[in-house]
Amino acid sequence: MLAPSTPLATSPTLYTAAAPRSAQGEAVLGARHISWLTIAILGAAFTWCFWPTFQGLVYRWIHQPRYSHGFLVPLFAAGVLWARRPKELPRWEPSAWGLPMMVAATLLRFLAVRMDNQPLDGVSLLAMLAGLVLLVGGRRVLGWTWPAIAFIAFMIPLPFFIEMALTYPLQTLVTSISTFALQTIGLPALADGNIITIGQTRLAIVESCSGLGMLMTFFALAVAVALIVKAPRGDRWVIVASAVPIGIFANAIRVTITAWAYHVFGAEGESVRAWIHDLAGWLMMPLALALMWLELKYLGWLFVPVNRHDPVLGLRNVALPNVLSNAQAARLVKTP
Repeated sequence: MLAPSTPLATSPTLYTAAAPRSAQGEAVLGARHISWLTIAILGAAFTWCFWPTFQGLVYRWIHQPRYSHGFLVPLFAAGVLWARRPKELPRWEPSAWGLPMMVAATLLRFLAVRMDNQPLDGVSLLAMLAGLVLLVGGRRVLGWTWPAIAFIAFMIPLPFFIEMALTYPLQTLVTSISTFALQTIGLPALADGNIITIGQTRLAIVESCSGLGMLMTFFALAVAVALIVKAPRGDRWVIVASAVPIGIFANAIRVTITAWAYHVFGAEGESVRAWIHDLAGWLMMPLALALMWLELKYLGWLFVPVNRHDPVLGLRNVALPNVLSNAQAARLVKTP
């Protein structure tokens, strides 16, 4: 009779060593399922708690044109989150510090409901969302997602007193710029308050012509571009800072074209004036985006990134002129 071979005798040891690996894999898989289940439960609770807030926001987006960009903000926030994703997603390390943030957000929402303050209610929504991310994912996950969470603030309407404080100065500024532009092209334009007079034609710059809605939309786009584009930090700050003057300039161009059309076509060309008015409004945002693209290209030409470990023009790899001494050449190719 043949005796058992050595591999068979040692096989129980092999099976014993493999068992912990399988158990470890099942534990990790179970932890992932628990994490996703936790996110689903907390997400459903978050949606149920803030459902009236979402309804109020959608109502403002539908009935107030200046906030119609709110429908696009969640999509841009998702794009920012995807564009800023790290090569290796951070591990979920739940943090108890999310609970104080959630409690503070709950108190803030209570005050917002009592005061019937929708902007404050929107701030509580952002605070609650950040607290949930910190509670479930930890600091690393919050560090990855906070730009997208902050970007959601663009879908929250401004307080009424801020709207009023911005609308009239924007009307006055746009009136002055448009009047100057009309005078530049040879039209006898005069500004009287927020009314532009060209001969017998009078054009009132009303609140809807202040450009506040377009300015808010373009500012949100500029912030999204600054968060996504691969450019030096200084260039991205310039993009954000230039969003306001670019938006005002684009709106002034729209008002100038509309005033020109009202003067040229007169009362008889009402349909043509309406068509030009609507067309100028539609082209205002593409014009602003084109100006921002040109600004990005100009900044790329103006500030050339330099690798600190390689001197400019590759002086380390080329022969230096004979007019330089050895000491001068050594200082010239020295890495800063």
